[in-house]
Amino acid sequence: CSVFGLDPSKPLFAFIGRLVDEKGADLLPDIFYSALQEHGAEISILVLGSGDNWVEGRLNQLKDVFKGNYNVYIGYNEQLSHQIYAGVDFLLMPSRVEPCGLNQLYALRYGTVPVVRRIGGLKDTVIDIGDGGFGICHDQTNVWDVTHAIDRSLELFNDKKKFKAIRKTIMKIDHSWDKAANNYIQLYQIFK
Repeated sequence: CSVFGLDPSKPLFAFIGRLVDEKGADLLPDIFYSALQEHGAEISILVLGSGDNWVEGRLNQLKDVFKGNYNVYIGYNEQLSHQIYAGVDFLLMPSRVEPCGLNQLYALRYGTVPVVRRIGGLKDTVIDIGDGGFGICHDQTNVWDVTHAIDRSLELFNDKKKFKAIRKTIMKIDHSWDKAANNYIQLYQIFK
């Protein structure tokens, strides 16, 4: 947080990925503007990614508007991405298309709560806290749905006991190939 000039006492939201329409990145500037207007004193947002020049430019412009609550790193940096996964509280994935999705799985291992659109692999791997799960889900890739998901995330963050319990739970979720292989072996044994 301090490297990017953000307050470590505030809940930190991040987007890590390609800045393209399929990932919902074209809406990120408006989503962040709306969320920071509403909760600017309460949250911080960090972006790591590259892609569409127009999106990159708009995300860079927000640095001057929300200094101290928002920052962006344009580019690809694998090491930094893992530091961000480990250091943030919530990972935003407002994807329009997500056949599988790995970012939410990385986030889970680091104890970072995924905030995702219910689509494809995100729908398959993240269960909303309202349904007894461990993530924050929304139905559409639009400014209202994502900012509402950020509102819900902030409510979760402020319930310290529940937030801590969810973080412990998500770090134990096993999406490894070892587990998948064992499941197939067990299934094979049933029909043997």
